[in-house]
Amino acid sequence: MVALGRRSWLVPLAMVLAVSSCLAGPAMAAGKTGQMTVFWGRNKNEGTLKETCDTGLYTTVVISFYSVFGHGRYWGDLSGHDLRVIGADIKHCQSKNVFVFLSIGGAGKDYSLPTSQSAADVADNIWNAHMDGRRPGVFRPFGDAAVDGIDFFIDQGAPDHYDDLARNLYAYNKMYRARTPVRLTATVRCAFPDPRMKKALDTKLFERIHVRFYDDATCSYNHAGLAGVMAQWNKWTAKYPGSDVYLGLAAANVPGKKDNVFIKQLYYDLLPNVQKAKNYGGIMLWDRFYDKQTGYGKTVKYWA
Repeated sequence: MVALGRRSWLVPLAMVLAVSSCLAGPAMAAGKTGQMTVFWGRNKNEGTLKETCDTGLYTTVVISFYSVFGHGRYWGDLSGHDLRVIGADIKHCQSKNVFVFLSIGGAGKDYSLPTSQSAADVADNIWNAHMDGRRPGVFRPFGDAAVDGIDFFIDQGAPDHYDDLARNLYAYNKMYRARTPVRLTATVRCAFPDPRMKKALDTKLFERIHVRFYDDATCSYNHAGLAGVMAQWNKWTAKYPGSDVYLGLAAANVPGKKDNVFIKQLYYDLLPNVQKAKNYGGIMLWDRFYDKQTGYGKTVKYWA
């Protein structure tokens, strides 16, 4: 995970109230989906998964991260959260029609896929440890709860064999009729293409792509402006018309993130343009800890 500093930015309350009063206006009407995804798991002070789902803000919560894999070891890092309650929380979220995905990768350096066989082995572990598989001897950190899908957040290392991993995971769906127990999403950097995920995305197996328009001066709103964002957004939406593409944002006022999109800019400038895409999917926020502090999601939820 990117180190976070102490610097912060403040959104004037008057601005929030003024913009909120315009919620019924026509600016957002055409392209809204109401879908908002949030990452959860990176800070023990963000509250439980159950509490996150009970806010009613999010349609999908992505647990992060399953961050050790590819060399015969498989493990996740949930930053001090009590693993013993997460399985029950997953089921609670699903009972409220909130999808729960597991994100693989992250900022660590303990994962890679050196061979096609390692991709097959990782798929086998994910299926049996976190999804519908029940092979004896495989540790299930969340008990008998099964996540709804897998998010690829491949931010380190070589790009090799993630296409193999996607195919291996998706192949489990062949065992089922009328449902898809393995759904795939990807969380990518905004500069197109993301070299670590290009081959995987070209399999066309990913139903959703979260594009992170932060932490990159070449295409974040506050550095590149609307034109810089749209230059990349249009490439993503055009290249993958079969996938829903989400606008990835850092929750406003996140310390250390210089790419926050403030309320007025988001409402009047950015969203009306990205929502013109036929495959606009919604908003992705990084992450629950900062959204809980700032209340950003409570406002933008109605514009998603």
